[in-house]
Amino acid sequence: MPLGERGGYKAESRYCGIETDFNDDMPHVLDFNLSSAGFDFVIAPLMDPAYRPSVVQKDSLGSAVLPFAGSDLVLSPSQWSSHVVGKISSWIDLDSEDETLRIDSETTLKQEISWASHLSLQACLLPAPKGTTCANYARCVNQILQGLNNMQLWLRIPVVKNDGDSMDANSDTSVDSWEMWNSFRLLCEHHSQLCVALDILNSLPSENSLARWFGESVRAAIINTQSFLTNARGYPCLSKRHQKLITRFFNHSIQIIISGNSVHPKTRLVADVSHNHSVSDSQRHPLRPYLDYVGYLYQKMDPLPEQERFELGYRDFLQAPLQPLMDNLEAQTYETFEKDAMKYIQYQRAVCKALLDRVPDEEASVKTTVLMVVGAGRGPLVRASLQAAEETGRKLKVYAVEKNPNAIVTLHALIKLEGWEDIVTIVSSDMRCWNAPEKADILVSELLGSFGDNELSPECLDGAERFLKQDGISIPSSYTSFLQPVTSSKLYNDVKAHKDLAHFETAYVVKIHNAARLAPSQPVFTFTHPKPDKGSNDRYKKMHFVIPNDTGSAMVHGFAGYFDATLYKDVHLGIEPSTATPNMFSWFAIFFPLRSPIYVGPGSTLEVNFWRCCGPKKVWYEWCVTSPTPSPIHNTNGRSYWVGL
Repeated sequence: MPLGERGGYKAESRYCGIETDFNDDMPHVLDFNLSSAGFDFVIAPLMDPAYRPSVVQKDSLGSAVLPFAGSDLVLSPSQWSSHVVGKISSWIDLDSEDETLRIDSETTLKQEISWASHLSLQACLLPAPKGTTCANYARCVNQILQGLNNMQLWLRIPVVKNDGDSMDANSDTSVDSWEMWNSFRLLCEHHSQLCVALDILNSLPSENSLARWFGESVRAAIINTQSFLTNARGYPCLSKRHQKLITRFFNHSIQIIISGNSVHPKTRLVADVSHNHSVSDSQRHPLRPYLDYVGYLYQKMDPLPEQERFELGYRDFLQAPLQPLMDNLEAQTYETFEKDAMKYIQYQRAVCKALLDRVPDEEASVKTTVLMVVGAGRGPLVRASLQAAEETGRKLKVYAVEKNPNAIVTLHALIKLEGWEDIVTIVSSDMRCWNAPEKADILVSELLGSFGDNELSPECLDGAERFLKQDGISIPSSYTSFLQPVTSSKLYNDVKAHKDLAHFETAYVVKIHNAARLAPSQPVFTFTHPKPDKGSNDRYKKMHFVIPNDTGSAMVHGFAGYFDATLYKDVHLGIEPSTATPNMFSWFAIFFPLRSPIYVGPGSTLEVNFWRCCGPKKVWYEWCVTSPTPSPIHNTNGRSYWVGL
């Protein structure tokens, strides 16, 4: 049964599995572990562990019945598919120097995967590579993946401390477990059906080292009973660091699997008295207390806030950025943005401060401020500005300038409904073409994109600032774009699935979730309004990102872009992680992918070049990596990007 509910959050991490030993009575395995104990699925061996192809006895016709765990008929298709993850024999070693063992391993791997596919299992757990090299193992898995339909293969990887993390001189830290995974998936060509199942051990690497895994395709975390501590009552519990890690797994839809034997006093006591009929079925399973503890961790998580519930459907979903200059927005898009109360609260605060600076108290009753909302949409900034005027006791005259004829209809209805006819003048025009009858004291715009300037705010305001007074105020007054290297196998594979160059040379708006941020973000381009000069909006920036030593090695799949804007004085608005405006959902990050992932080592420097290029009719970005490994220059010019000037 699921671990619990979190306010409509239906992630797979609600389900907890158990790793079992080989048993050819699969109905009993499911009844004991699911019906009686309450686990949701089993990780079960499909083949008798004693089986070796080279020593099997064949009949007179040269065939033999393979020792699988029962016929496919012992469970219904839905039971096999929903409740069983196949566990490939742990003894296989496809890179062994022993030729017999290697050949037996290849044969067995293919036989077991074939049987699992026949059963319509959703996934199989592959054993961890045995040595420092895994070329033949990866080659065989890659061959299998080419002919696999929908089944995932989970490669088991132990999460071990690397040399930089270790505090124990006797621990085996010769291999960074991420390096093992990275080598394997590179040999398998980043196949999207190859995933990871992490073995969580007693000791954990550094926070930065663990964070890498949240950018990888991790499907399960296997926690051995030996990793649990014992509380004062004799029951299993986990360390604070393990608890924090498990909570992050829950938030990233990673399923928990309990493995091993009972090693805690109270759990052994339950097993010893299981013959007593007064003990309930659920108490008879020796690992039930471990499941209960994992369920307790899940249930004590805070409910998802409203903002995160709204964002659930957008997590790691690639979207083309809006192009409001080229396209007229639809009513549904306007409605979504208008629900973002925090954004308009910040705008109202900025207008309040601007009005107070513009009009002293003694002139409040006689002086009227001319305020122009350029790109008024359906009127939320008009409303915020008028509320600011009411709050400060200032008189206001508003021009609402909007090029979308459909939004103009709604604006007229709003003005009439609110009785603002004497205050608000509606202008149906592109702000760059309108000849204003007078100059504005305050110019308010909502033209910011996820990367600040990507919806052409600089170009639009260049055309609109000609009707701003010499000492006039622009809201926003400035904005800066930011860039950050990220690991995200999910986003990379989604772009790669299109199988063309164009999609790698496109920037995407995305609620980045399953990703590892490898270094702090850095500023890229800053635009100020009113513009201090009449120069070009072309920009170029070279950045150097240093990968922390305790992160270990990682793959850079692309760059996350953000913005931070100063609306007026100390009123800010933005999505840059360190300064992000809370409870705001109008903007997600922007993702600039790399055609080929870049390998970075601990302590290494990633040199990135970024350009903003302006032509007569469009604006585009270019980016590349020059160190540690050069990448091609990625160029969005001509590939469905912000046309319309």
